[in-house]
Order: sequence, then structure tokens, then C-alpha cells
Amino acid sequence: MSARTAVPVALTIAGSDSGGGAGIQADLKTFAAHGVFGTSVLTALTAQNTRGVRGVHVVPAAFVTEQLEAVLEDITVHATKIGMLADAQVVAAVVAAVRRGGLGPVVLDPVMVATSGDRLLDAAAVAAVREDLLPVADLVTPNVPEAAVLLNAEPATDLDQARVQARELFFRTGTAVLLKGGHLPGPESVDVLVGPAGETVLRRPRVDTTATHGTGCTLSAALAARAALHPGADWDALAGPARDYLQSALLAGRTLGVGSGQAGAHGPLDHAFALREVR
Repeated sequence: MSARTAVPVALTIAGSDSGGGAGIQADLKTFAAHGVFGTSVLTALTAQNTRGVRGVHVVPAAFVTEQLEAVLEDITVHATKIGMLADAQVVAAVVAAVRRGGLGPVVLDPVMVATSGDRLLDAAAVAAVREDLLPVADLVTPNVPEAAVLLNAEPATDLDQARVQARELFFRTGTAVLLKGGHLPGPESVDVLVGPAGETVLRRPRVDTTATHGTGCTLSAALAARAALHPGADWDALAGPARDYLQSALLAGRTLGVGSGQAGAHGPLDHAFALREVR
């Protein structure tokens, strides 16, 4: 049986980014920045840096289950973020764990489409996420291309279309949706949250930066961290502060200077900006 803890605990189920900007590494940094104890289950290992991915090693589904069982039999988890799941077998292992319970509110970041537009999952894995995992999550946080994949539709090209797709995804699944609008044009980055409490539009000034690697991981991890900190809170109460954290990490990332990719590709965010401010 899981032991009680004196501090909120969040779990990330995702892939590892050896460059430290996304995946498990970004999630654990985000949890720590919120004062939440982070635990992790690795679904894939990647060899990557700020310039790109060199290789991916998928963790066998049986070992994903073993990691989950090890964490949950010993530690009380108050919220969970799910990211990269690599293949259909891993998706099935995670779905089984969610159905068994003990994960708290589950935030699903459906990592399906790279920034380049390339698909990251094969058809079987996409179908498993859409049909099996999405309906058992509490919140899903797709970007515009990922929402289109989940709906078998063309990507939204403006806010009105994004709002329609967010509503459609919620109505189909019953899972709350935070559709991220970073791919849409305009001076603002506009996200649409649709759930049982209705619809909320979150607007933030678009940050002029190339340090964008890990934005989706960071936002979903921040939502899970805040869910762990505030049990029972509605997503509309958690989304604004989580988005503010991401905004600050993006702004601070412009001067972080980690990796040569930051000059023209996708550098990392500064997850620990608040710690640097008090040094």
C-alpha cells in the first residue's frame, strides 16, 4: 500500500530527453519549481541535444508496468502527467495503470507531432491514444496539429476553428481539453480550455524567442503540479497560473544560453528562473 506523504507528489510518465529541455527532465524541473516532489516512469530513452534527435530506444511495456507498480506500491501520487508513449504496447500498459487508479488527476500531453510537423507515433499507437487513453484522462493538452490528429481533421488555422475543435474533442470524450494555440498566427498565444465548467480563453503575449523546446511538456507538467497542490480544483482555476509559469520560463529562456541550438533552432526554457532571481 502507498505511504502517505507530507508533500504533494506528482508522477511523470514520459520519455527522457538527454539534452534536458523536454520530457522527463523538463517535467521534474517543473514539479520542483512548484514545490512538488517528482516521481517518474520512463517510456523511452532519446539521444538528443538542442539541435535534434539522434536516436530513440523504446522501453519495453512490461518494464513500464514494473516502474509504475514500484512507484505506486510505495508512494502516494497526487497527480500524473503523461507524455511520450512511443508505441501501442506502452500505451496499453499506461491505460491499464490509469484504470487501476491511484494516479490522481491525469494530464495527457498527446505527443504525436514534432515541431517540424513529422509524426512521432505510428498509426497503431495514435489509435490507442485516441480510443483508449484519451477517454480515461482528466485533461488533454494537444497543440493544433495534435488536435487535428485526434479528430481526424485538418489543423485549425484561426481561433474560431480552434474553439470548435476543442469543443468537439471534449464532447466526443468527456475529457477536458486545453488546446494550445501556439501554432496560430497573431501577436498573442491563445489557448482554449473546454471542460465541464464551460469554455475559457487564455491569452498571453507571444514571446519572441527560439528557446521553445519543451513548452508542451512544461505546461502539462505545471498543470499536474498545480493539481497536486490544489486537490479538487477545477482546471479553469489551475490553467491560468500554469500558463503564467510557462510564460516566465519562456521569457527567461531567451538568455539561458544552453546549447548551440538556441541560436537558430530550439533552445530550452529556463525552468528555474525563480531560483536565479533570488541568487
